[in-house]
Amino acid sequence: MTTILVTAAGAPGAARLLRALRDNGEREVRLVGVDMSERAIGRHVCDAFHVVPPGADPAYADALLEIVERERVDVVLPESSHDLPHLAARRSEFPVPVLVSGPETVRRSNDKAETYALLHRIGVPAPAFRRVTGATGVEAAARELGYPERPVCFKPVFSSGSRGFRILDPTVDRAHQLLHERPGAVAMRLEEAVELLPEDGVDLLVMELATGGERTIDGIADGKRVVLGHPKTREAMRAGLAMFFVTLEEPKLMELAERIVAELEIEWFFNIQLVGEHVIEVNPRISTIVYQEDLNLPWLAVKRALGEISDEELAALRPRIRPGRTALRYFEQVEFDA
Repeated sequence: MTTILVTAAGAPGAARLLRALRDNGEREVRLVGVDMSERAIGRHVCDAFHVVPPGADPAYADALLEIVERERVDVVLPESSHDLPHLAARRSEFPVPVLVSGPETVRRSNDKAETYALLHRIGVPAPAFRRVTGATGVEAAARELGYPERPVCFKPVFSSGSRGFRILDPTVDRAHQLLHERPGAVAMRLEEAVELLPEDGVDLLVMELATGGERTIDGIADGKRVVLGHPKTREAMRAGLAMFFVTLEEPKLMELAERIVAELEIEWFFNIQLVGEHVIEVNPRISTIVYQEDLNLPWLAVKRALGEISDEELAALRPRIRPGRTALRYFEQVEFDA
């Protein structure tokens, strides 16, 4: 039996990831979930569950090390961006494989301004941007980038998902937002943002607003190249999460992913997000997977970590990828007596 520890077992994609690992078609596995919240779905679908400090807490890696020993874990699979920095810095201390890139890869990827500068340097389309601090910096950068003639956007330099992302649009209808949209609308006027933002203490990325359809490239890398992966659409947003995906056959996107993977030296899972033709995110972690009965990327990564499948054998599976394979996310729930 193989024991797999999955972090962030309450994340939106956790339930499907855990089910995919269990339904691997080869052997029985034992799943150990950890999360900073006792209400995580992992408590109900894993064989063992532990509450741990937040991923950004310096005590996080020590907590996982203790659980790895206690539960006799064979592989650690991080699921959240917040888990990566401390695990990357201390991965060599773990007695088992941790599916995370090196600390410099994680740092460069999580620093969105550095990522954008890197993308421009290697000729990958990315939004024009300015790295600033505080309300005054945001206002100046927004105007340099064309506001109010055209909308721009901003987010924290270090962020995860859509947290802190806002569109600055002088034409936004605030009354319509108030009366007809759900709380959490991302569009606002520059004046409103300047009023709310502090003058210092927060590094922000102000950038041109990329437009067009959303696509991502997901896969497994070896630090130099994409071993196995594919592009997919990213559609039907709800609460900042995509709910519908379709795999694509687009060789140019795979070539783009190869350049980014090589430059950042990504070693395990990666997720590269595009809006239109612009790359807007590079995440050195697993993201939403479109599963096939004959192509289970998380399980294949576990086998790779255990030395049961080579990179050459993984690469030979590329013809199995089925363009048009579709994933539809939906809400589920479990019931239990407290």
